[in-house]
Amino acid sequence: MSNGRSRALRVLGVVAVVAAGAGNPAAAQKYPEKPIRLIVPFAPGGNIDITARTISPGLGDVLGTSVVVENRGGASGTIGVDLVAKSPPDGYALVVGSTGTITGAPSLFPKLPYNPTRDLTAISLINEVPIIIVVHPALRARNVRELVALAKGAPGRMTMGSPGPGSTNHLAGELFQLANGVKFTHIPYKGNGPALIDLMGGQIDVIFDQMTASIGYVRGGKLRALGVAQAARSNQIPDVPTLAEQGCKGCEASTFAGLFAAAGTPKSIVDRLAEATAKVVGSKPVQDRFISLGAEPKFNSPEAFAQLVRADVERWARVVKEANIKLD
Repeated sequence: MSNGRSRALRVLGVVAVVAAGAGNPAAAQKYPEKPIRLIVPFAPGGNIDITARTISPGLGDVLGTSVVVENRGGASGTIGVDLVAKSPPDGYALVVGSTGTITGAPSLFPKLPYNPTRDLTAISLINEVPIIIVVHPALRARNVRELVALAKGAPGRMTMGSPGPGSTNHLAGELFQLANGVKFTHIPYKGNGPALIDLMGGQIDVIFDQMTASIGYVRGGKLRALGVAQAARSNQIPDVPTLAEQGCKGCEASTFAGLFAAAGTPKSIVDRLAEATAKVVGSKPVQDRFISLGAEPKFNSPEAFAQLVRADVERWARVVKEANIKLD
């Protein structure tokens, strides 16, 4: 392992990725022999789309082939994930999965067409992004307490957009409502981009959004950030207090982005993809890009990532049950 790689591992504080070559060496030696499809299960413009387009050029360079980003949105991201879950297990169809589509969906959708721990192979984390509350600048709320007061003064009349039912954005918003005794009317969209457009246009009131997708609009004055749903303030928007600072305890929420392939993909290919992801995410340009957007770059081994996924599925199942979140 090179000194540069070791430094990247220390900086990110993650588990070293197992080198390619285990399981089926012949498969790894031949792979890849054609372009790889990188599925984004949402419309363009959101956090997962930005993440995929940030890593795809580097993955292509490391693997020696084209990595083509393909948006397959719909059904809160489950259509795109299911496409990969049912694809041949050869490493040529990958998906950038997230908290909503991988670990939140099993407890929200009784007829979910895939089981994330059975039908997918976890490859590696890519990043983790905190949720922030964003509103239109004209809304008469400059902090969380004022937002709660507005909502309590007009129960059900304030609107909350999201990329779709069951998305991390939606779950974070529902948790906020429960914690503060307020009620928004949920407006689901087919992707985060359309929701942000309507928020900037004043058609909806609030979005609980991944920082990656909204921070540019916040910096440009097109949206106002009221709070960050993590333990500490973000270095990217240090003037925005956390939700806990504003009295909203237990409202922390974030979303991970990670790489997945179909279950049954040879371990040699999985390990090669994990190693390539570590090289790309550990590179300074990609780290700088993610950090500038408010995302924390991370990578880990397939085994460590699979363990994280299993634990997160259990965590969101408890949250959904305790919050009594039901989808129509």
